[in-house]
Amino acid sequence: MILSDLRDYLKEQHRVALADIVIHFNMDADALRGMLNKWISKGKVRKLPLTASCGTSCCQCDTALTEIYEWVDE
Repeated sequence: MILSDLRDYLKEQHRVALADIVIHFNMDADALRGMLNKWISKGKVRKLPLTASCGTSCCQCDTALTEIYEWVDE
């Protein structure tokens, strides 16, 4: 995968959790964070603040993957 693939996916989804990006591209979360940080540094993506919970009480979400990223419209 290249940066343009990630860009296109983020533009299509607009706002997406890291867990969904991991599944979509079948890549390691840390590798994706590096690519996301590249887009963040260019001002095209922003990482949204985490909320306290997803609204359920199961506590099964991997907190390392609950990061939400948003494409910033041009």
